[in-house]
Amino acid sequence: MSEQLPQVETLFLHERDEDFTVVVERDGKRVLQGVLELKETDAGPRPRRFRVKQKGGEEPRQPDQFVELARSARRIRISEQTRSSARERLQSMLSAYQLDAKQVRTCRYCANAGRYSPVTSDTAVKADRDWICPDCAKRELDRELSYKGQFTGNAQERLEDLLFEVQDLERITNLLQGNLDPDLTKFDTISATTDEIDPVPTDSLNLHPGLQERVEGRFDELLPVQSLSVQNGLFDGDDQLVVSATATGKTLVGELAGVNNALNGKGKMLFLVPLVALANQKHEDFEERYGDVLDVTIRVGASRINDDGNRFDPNADIIVGTYEGIDHALRTGKDMGDIGTVVIDEVHTLKEEGRGHRLDGMISRLKHYSENRGSSAQWVYLSATVGNPEFLAERLRATLIEFEERPVPIERHVTFATGREKVDIEKKLVRREFDTKSSKGYRGQTIIFTNSRRRCHEISRKLEYDSAPYHAGLDYKRRKTVERKFGNQDLAAVVTTAALAAGVDFPASQVIFDTLAMGIEWLSVQEFEQMLGRAGRPDYHDEGKVYVLVEPDASYHSSMEGTEDETAFKLLKGEMEDVTTVYDTSSAAEETLANVVVAGKGAKKLNDRMIGEVPTTHAVGKLLEWEFIDGLSPTPLGRAVCRHFLAPDDAFRILDGIRKDHHPYDIVADMELAEEEL
Repeated sequence: MSEQLPQVETLFLHERDEDFTVVVERDGKRVLQGVLELKETDAGPRPRRFRVKQKGGEEPRQPDQFVELARSARRIRISEQTRSSARERLQSMLSAYQLDAKQVRTCRYCANAGRYSPVTSDTAVKADRDWICPDCAKRELDRELSYKGQFTGNAQERLEDLLFEVQDLERITNLLQGNLDPDLTKFDTISATTDEIDPVPTDSLNLHPGLQERVEGRFDELLPVQSLSVQNGLFDGDDQLVVSATATGKTLVGELAGVNNALNGKGKMLFLVPLVALANQKHEDFEERYGDVLDVTIRVGASRINDDGNRFDPNADIIVGTYEGIDHALRTGKDMGDIGTVVIDEVHTLKEEGRGHRLDGMISRLKHYSENRGSSAQWVYLSATVGNPEFLAERLRATLIEFEERPVPIERHVTFATGREKVDIEKKLVRREFDTKSSKGYRGQTIIFTNSRRRCHEISRKLEYDSAPYHAGLDYKRRKTVERKFGNQDLAAVVTTAALAAGVDFPASQVIFDTLAMGIEWLSVQEFEQMLGRAGRPDYHDEGKVYVLVEPDASYHSSMEGTEDETAFKLLKGEMEDVTTVYDTSSAAEETLANVVVAGKGAKKLNDRMIGEVPTTHAVGKLLEWEFIDGLSPTPLGRAVCRHFLAPDDAFRILDGIRKDHHPYDIVADMELAEEEL
């Protein structure tokens, strides 16, 4: 032979078109790739042509060179994908040279590309009617993912894990097309847990007669978290931090304490929530439930801006309000009378950037107001599960009532889809769930959470089974109709905004996350847990189901960090965040100014008892520098900044616009633009 042939460890043959791919390997590396063409002779099949692939193309070699390669090979392998008739021709040709070959299962993609890649039942991945190696399967998956958008590491890693677990490429690509294979979409199951709590019979409560009768009419005994609270001093006037998962009944704890105190002449109840929609809903509930024996009023953002006095009655027995609505009353010196009970719902809002410091300050200012009137209010703080309940209870000086129970297991699923595909998936899930009955005889019903009122209506219109949108923009009558129809099992689904998650109380078996956004922000772990906790009720369902529909590479506002697929796995794997309030210069100055307006020289005392550590000296120095205070008294400018809840930067932008004689609309536009750029 004139050409130097490589030493051969493995000679691999694979049918391609009418010829055979030839691969020579040594030490696991390909050292030669060629093409063999056979001819028929009287003695049987023999090599007709042999071409070796080079960088510039294919170089013809003498057919005998193939025979020499085959004779020097330690082993000869023929791919399983080679047709039986073609295998027989190869085996006949090799036998003529007294050579043996074995049939092996190999990766077709590798074989077609001139690579020898044997696979086993443990490593092979099914692709169409073939089996391919893990590397090729991963490349094919990457190609499919590139059509769907940019997947983050977490999402891609999950899909790769699923691919190698089920060893079927088509099942994974079907998943990306909206196929709801439960074995693939299932992320995990949160087991049911029950704590042994002796329930408190309602006829043993000894409440004010006007409340006792109503409670006995609604319940025979209290739920576990309510029983725990009563057993630990709720009706002795003790302050409590009640930490419990969604739908476990903690709201009634604050309600019972506040209404009982009000009926017994121990001061009015303030029931405070973070959102206007929740305040409206709670106001309606209390008006309906207690309006014949107690005066109920509401104090929210609109009433603090208009302040026309038509809706808000400071002399009412029950004041339902938003945090900002009540804080505005404090900042402007409104008299709200003697307060006997303060219920702070969603107290984990303390950790939220932007509004947590305002809740922190409001609590301190409201305590100051109550102390100045010589009254000692009972404080009941309500929260979904948090990471640091003991710390929070200590800082709030409250008894911790912690109840961890999930009465039914929850199966959590995650799948990937575009915004348009999501609705088709939601149709399937709602239909499948409503067509199923629990062992208790109830149809499965669904809550779909999304991030806008418009999207609520869009999804509800496209669902095949009866459904309804449900959000703060609906009037009272329409919301009540939806609640009644859902309760009667006349609706398969409600579609609601994430903003109403805390107030939605539908007995649903399934929760679907159409998005993971609340407005223009991603959900926090607490919010996500609270919302998924709506799936499954012990008196109705055997289990709850949660489906997280993830759009790869999606976000819903330019200010959002990360993408929906990144957020999904943070939420699914996330630990409960600690609740504390972190102060920077701006938030420290804003709350210190509000405390100066409310308490004057007592501002430091108010700062010191807040949850977060407020750098008071630094904040006072800044307020003096900006001329928001003079000594420890607010200037007229400081009062204006305080009563309008302005952060210092916003105040400076407004002042600059006024000095330059800008139109108010232009000033607002500049502020909006600055907000967008953050």
